Amino acid sequence: MILMDYLVPALLYVGVFFYAAGSLGLLRFQDAESRLHALTKADNVGLGFVALAAALHWGSVAAALQIVAVWLFALMAAGATAQLMARRAKSSAERGSDE
Repeated sequence: MILMDYLVPALLYVGVFFYAAGSLGLLRFQDAESRLHALTKADNVGLGFVALAAALHWGSVAAALQIVAVWLFALMAAGATAQLMARRAKSSAERGSDE
């Protein structure tokens, strides 16, 4: 399929763009909450585009379901990890301001 020859790389490039935007947010933002927001949102969207590209590339329903399962687990793990890291950063900031 000619469409897949252009669609799969385009989706990969869009995914890489979101990964790069999340990494740039990590480097540029000042506080921990903004950094976590940039990483979790941009990386999850980037992973979604890469997963969609992989599912289209392999063209199998079974492979697509496995890729979607991995993406959903990554979404849950990223959210939980960001929540724990934000709590830790907040408690460290509160302890630091009291001293």
